[in-house]
Amino acid sequence: MQYRNLGKWGLKVSEIALGSWMTDLSGPAAAETAKQCIRAAFDAGVNFFDCADAYSGGEAEKFLGKALKDYPRSAYVVSSKVFFPAGPGANDWGLSRKHIVEQLDKTLKNMQLDYIDMYFCHRFDPTTPVEETMQALSDMVAAGKVLYYGVSEWSPVQITEAVAAAKEMHLRPMNVIQPQYNMADRYIEDEIVAICRKNGIGIVPFSPLAQGLLTGKYRKGQPLPLGSRATHQADRQINALLTDENLGKVEKLSAIAADLGVPLSVLALAWILRLPEISSVITGASRPEQIDANVAASGLAIPDGVLKEIDAILDYKPFVRKIG
Repeated sequence: MQYRNLGKWGLKVSEIALGSWMTDLSGPAAAETAKQCIRAAFDAGVNFFDCADAYSGGEAEKFLGKALKDYPRSAYVVSSKVFFPAGPGANDWGLSRKHIVEQLDKTLKNMQLDYIDMYFCHRFDPTTPVEETMQALSDMVAAGKVLYYGVSEWSPVQITEAVAAAKEMHLRPMNVIQPQYNMADRYIEDEIVAICRKNGIGIVPFSPLAQGLLTGKYRKGQPLPLGSRATHQADRQINALLTDENLGKVEKLSAIAADLGVPLSVLALAWILRLPEISSVITGASRPEQIDANVAASGLAIPDGVLKEIDAILDYKPFVRKIG
């Protein structure tokens, strides 16, 4: 496992992280498998474990905190997020100072921790001034409850406004963002990567395999694999990606991966890590053996010629509009 700094900051995170979004806690057997995944990740050198207060209604935080109790606190980096409703009340959601303070205390209690390494605003809250949110996050850092903070799915304008507000108010600065990023969704390359580079903000993307599209298990003209996410996921995100165009690209990318002697999933993760602005890639795993496959991407250098081939296959066209 190789490690990178979180942007320009001193925190070192493993190039491959383990997320909790898809953690199955439906019964004792599933929970045991999830714990084995955490164990396998830690043994493989993963030191960054991501979670959120919205995952399984807080149960994912409790599970992760309990599992990490087996290891020294200095040996791992843990994160969570705030925004989505945690109850029926008017102040039980969003990014107000009240909700941030209350949910952070609940997260720390759930995880049995004195502090959390990274804390993210899960979404943007249009009902709360960004200055209030930034002040609250900065205060949580000052209080020692949070070490580094950032945002998840925010637009370039929203990120820029938050960075500017922190500077104008002489607050502790934003350190990290967690956007979606993969071969099928490259929107952060248009503006967000440059914003992060300029401000020394680390990027720790989620959904690096595009809901499973980039595992190669979905093939053009073939039935959906039994038990795959496309057969049972409630929001059907993966199904919208299973177009003939995308599956055609997967066929070509799979051939490149085979030439390199790696699975397509490993190629997809290593491709994300080609950017120096990426600090870590948040992966998921439903079985311990998937950890080994994910970790294989750390340190894998893709030759320049192959990167050009991949770009030609992906055929990404940034949205550029001339002003004036």
